[in-house]
Amino acid sequence: MNRTGTTAADLRRALRREVSSTIGLLADERDFAAMRRYRTFAFDDHTTYLHQVEALLRTLTARGGHITVILFDPEEYATWCTETGTDPDRPTSRSRFTAQLATTAARVTYTGQPLTVLLPELVDAATRRATWEYATTVLATAGDCAGCGEDIGEAAYERAALLLARLLDAAGQGTHHLVCSIPVAGDQLLAALHAHDTALPRDDTATEFTAVLATGIALAAPGGVVLRTSNPDGPDRLHGWRLSGDALTPLTEAEVFAAYCTDARTGEPIPPERGVEYHAGLPLAPNPGDGTAHH
Repeated sequence: MNRTGTTAADLRRALRREVSSTIGLLADERDFAAMRRYRTFAFDDHTTYLHQVEALLRTLTARGGHITVILFDPEEYATWCTETGTDPDRPTSRSRFTAQLATTAARVTYTGQPLTVLLPELVDAATRRATWEYATTVLATAGDCAGCGEDIGEAAYERAALLLARLLDAAGQGTHHLVCSIPVAGDQLLAALHAHDTALPRDDTATEFTAVLATGIALAAPGGVVLRTSNPDGPDRLHGWRLSGDALTPLTEAEVFAAYCTDARTGEPIPPERGVEYHAGLPLAPNPGDGTAHH
């Protein structure tokens, strides 16, 4: 015991609260099955594995310290082991990979939430990061306009930022949920943000939304934006726009209704939501662009 009356055990407990922990999580059955090829991977059942992970998270929380969770990708792990000459069938290899991934991967802070909440948060964070990386790569490598010499990616981002500001100005008062969808390479780039009144949110969602919209502009891809506005004194209002060149063209009321009331996977009609009004896209004035992309 030292002169302050603090024991060595007390000091060790204090140190534990200074230690951060990162858990690499196998979120789905397919990734879990891929890890079962390693003899040193101790689990046979994904459900049991998830229960044990949750118990570990609770134990670490009880000890104090900062805990983050990342997605463990078996394919990426196998590639890393090949590139670094690391034996993949060793627990220390998996922990080294997780520690390295913690500096770059999408992650969620564990604060005691159940896995039923944590897993969707983690998948959403990973999807957002992948979307951001794809969008920024497209914008950084788009090159210069053959006609005017302007940097296509930079110009597209500036135009998208202006369009987002005009969208919020047009939306006016209320709580707004905007979604931008751009089809690229056989997939959909999606970005969403929540805003109150006409103010841009202060988190990263505005930047991500702008980058996805800018990707559509830079690639001259079809796409669109939908807006849902909620007010306490009335029904939710839905609006929509089509991306045309570097401008957003308002959809008609019928087009908005059809977009919301059609199953995107099957194409079958679905009933409209109760307490929701479908409206044409609002005009974005003054016009932020001429609708003609520079490239």
